Amino acid sequence: MLAMVLNQVGLPLEGIALIMGVDRLLDMIRTAVNITGDCAVTCIVAKSEGALDEKRFNDMHAADEDEKIVFKPSMQ
Repeated sequence: MLAMVLNQVGLPLEGIALIMGVDRLLDMIRTAVNITGDCAVTCIVAKSEGALDEKRFNDMHAADEDEKIVFKPSMQ
């Protein structure tokens, strides 16, 4: 697809290598931003629903040992 676009705008096909090199870095940044946003929204929704355990959220050593996760039943 990229080759067709470059051909249409009159750029040489060798430009694909340059674009792909830069796109790899940009793709990693887009992924990091996407994951960070997903995590932030998950915490916001959990807090608004009363399902966020703030003590565990703020515990710096929460992941040091295996934890048993208990899911609260829905309040519907």
